[in-house]
Amino acid sequence: MALSMQKQQQQIDAGKYVRYTPEQVDALERVYSECPKPTSSKRQQLIRECPILSNIEPKQIKVWFQNRRCREKQRKEASHLQTVNRKLTAMNKLLMEENGRLQNQVTHLVHKNGSMRQHLQTVNTTATDTSCDSAIMSGRKEQHNPTPQRPQRDANSPAGLLAIAEETLAEFLGKATGTAVDWVQLIGMKPGPDSIGIVAVSRNCSGIAARACSLVSLEPTKVAEIFKDRLSWYRDCRCLDVASIIPTRNGGTIELLYMQTYAPTTLALGRDFWTLRYTTSLEDGSLVICERSLTSSYGGQTGPHAACFVRAEMLPSGCLIRPCEGGGSIIHIVDHIDLDALSVPEVLRPLYESSKILAQKMTLAALRHIRQIAQETNEEVQISGGRQPAVLRALSQRLCRGFNDAVNGIVDDGWSIISSDGAEDVTIAINLSPSKFLASHSNTLSMLPTFGGVLSARASMLLQNVPPALLVRFLREHRSEWADYAVDFYSAASLKSSPYAIPFAKPGGFPTSQVILPLAHTVEHEEVLEVVRLEGHAFSPEDIALSRDMYLLQLCSGIDEANTGECAQLIFAPIDESFGDDAPMLPSGFRIISLDPKSNGPGPTQTLDLASTLDVGRPAGGLDSANQNVRSVLSIAFQFTFESHYQESVAAMARQYVRSIVASVQRVALAISPSPLGGRIVPKPSPHSPEALTLARWICRSYRVYTGRELFEADTQASDAVLKQLWHHSDAIVCCSVKTNASAAFTFANQAGLDMMETTLVALQDIMLEKILDESGRKILLSEFSKIMQQGFAYLPGGVCNSSMGRTVSYEQAVVWKVLNDDDSNHCLAFMFMNWSFV
Repeated sequence: MALSMQKQQQQIDAGKYVRYTPEQVDALERVYSECPKPTSSKRQQLIRECPILSNIEPKQIKVWFQNRRCREKQRKEASHLQTVNRKLTAMNKLLMEENGRLQNQVTHLVHKNGSMRQHLQTVNTTATDTSCDSAIMSGRKEQHNPTPQRPQRDANSPAGLLAIAEETLAEFLGKATGTAVDWVQLIGMKPGPDSIGIVAVSRNCSGIAARACSLVSLEPTKVAEIFKDRLSWYRDCRCLDVASIIPTRNGGTIELLYMQTYAPTTLALGRDFWTLRYTTSLEDGSLVICERSLTSSYGGQTGPHAACFVRAEMLPSGCLIRPCEGGGSIIHIVDHIDLDALSVPEVLRPLYESSKILAQKMTLAALRHIRQIAQETNEEVQISGGRQPAVLRALSQRLCRGFNDAVNGIVDDGWSIISSDGAEDVTIAINLSPSKFLASHSNTLSMLPTFGGVLSARASMLLQNVPPALLVRFLREHRSEWADYAVDFYSAASLKSSPYAIPFAKPGGFPTSQVILPLAHTVEHEEVLEVVRLEGHAFSPEDIALSRDMYLLQLCSGIDEANTGECAQLIFAPIDESFGDDAPMLPSGFRIISLDPKSNGPGPTQTLDLASTLDVGRPAGGLDSANQNVRSVLSIAFQFTFESHYQESVAAMARQYVRSIVASVQRVALAISPSPLGGRIVPKPSPHSPEALTLARWICRSYRVYTGRELFEADTQASDAVLKQLWHHSDAIVCCSVKTNASAAFTFANQAGLDMMETTLVALQDIMLEKILDESGRKILLSEFSKIMQQGFAYLPGGVCNSSMGRTVSYEQAVVWKVLNDDDSNHCLAFMFMNWSFV
């Protein structure tokens, strides 16, 4: 027996391969499922605890796990390649069909061009014939060839509804896969295995239309279920009611629907639709969901009528879902609607005449939602913060719905407008229903014993030459430029059992900083859900009670300038630190929607009061529409709870607060707008300040005179070379005023200085030097001040300072020197912070 074991051991040591028994493989697999890469001690423990592995060397156990991990990796790679291959095959099929559709469109255009040429030749020939007989015969010919009329359909009977449904199906398929609409592909929407698909908008058709084709890894029935649940993905949908369901003899269903949609701004009414939706299957196994409005021309019911909505028309639209070999579906989504643009003021009509906006808010929204569900089903989405993706989507939906509710203020929801203070720039509305604030299933006000209602303050304004994505990104990253900490504190206090009952903003607010914590994002990162922690800092004992951390649930979308989106928004609501999935929310925020430019000519950068624009029918201030370049409309809405006896005080505070936000947005818009000349070096100086080139020359000359060294070597002899090099210098260089009996305020900073202080050139003038330096830095500067005035400069040791957002910045050394003008008089002090970084 001993000789046999010794012989077996020698074979194991001598050979490179060990044949494992099924029992040994099962034991190793169990360990692998728990720990794919065990340590040496773990392998030793495995041999000791598992007798059937006692004849295997630890080295061979290590090799087995290595091979097992390699096989697992190869299996995953093979599966991934098969998935990509299926996607490419399906995408190739989709592209071939798109190519065929484009060829048909070219043939149609060529034929149309030939017909037009022939018609022009006929007209020219007719024009040379002056006889009356020619005109009479031409008229008779037209009478014998009248324009074909659509047969009358009767919507009062199931048979008539089925005829309308079949007609809708044929027209929809002509748009989805044919040439019924002249489609123009959106820039940046390139097809591929991981792309969103092919997205196009209409050109020269009645109404506005958008079309999307894509591949998703879901079965057709699941896609149809998601697509029909419009409330889950269409953020502007207020309600969708199914009036009746009629089964058809071919196995399909006909539904009569009534839908209401929110208005995008505060100065327009929402839209409602009365439609027929037809769901059926085609002979090739495809599923089709098509829909159109039932107008008075069909007879029958015209649906409910709401006073706060304008009836719009949905032309044949829907979704074609075709199964793919190996799983998944190819989907074609078409949206074609007429929003009755003539019923809104002229300045707002581009919102209702833009197919791009329709594509982003409806067509792409449906497609992205389906792709998101597909990724979640395939477990390709990581769960964040322990919350399921469906819960995070529901939170995003609640934020959007609450903000839309505040912007629209629909009477049926309990809103009523209160009297203004004489100006019409801010509209104040109140809602006294407790269900407006509490969760829908809550039936108690124990948490808010003195709840009086919800107040909404809303306004709209027109922006010139302000990219929506850039402005929303700035508002998100630099909240301290426009928000008031005391108002945030009052909003957050509404979640407590004892609400903060003094709703008055403290002048200047409190210094705050924010920390953004990502929570979730969609597939293409076009929408981000995050938690924002606002950290308050008190500088006096009376402020300590109000300086505490607060939390916001925030939804940000459209901030990526690479996207083709026409709408960007920032919506937020105060939450408790441990907020639940059904926690009460009062969303507030901003929405910016781009308007189609009227011309390509340059236009001045400015912001306009949209209410005054509507009064005259054109932009205020005498701005000619031919000079406009890029326009957008900004909607602002903020919501607050109030106690019954504080309604007037809260209304006054909200009105004042929104006006201050409008002023801040105007200032920010002017600062971040691209210059017509493409420059972004320095702002226009005030009449009492030197020109930018002169100031840069003063700074560099004074540094050389006092320190004996050059600040930098000029690359060229161009007149603006010094300014450009100063602007792009790697160290933070800032200038501040020196005035008797006045706080030192910053007047200039290069790009690194603005980055360090997290501000803009316009907002820089509102920052005081004493707020940037910490206590130690202020003491050192005070002790060296006399030396700076006598000697002209001083070196300060390394330390820390604070940005305008309260973030800590460290630097290795600082240099301070006097800046002299051409008369050798003191103009300002210059600081250079070397090797700075955020802590």
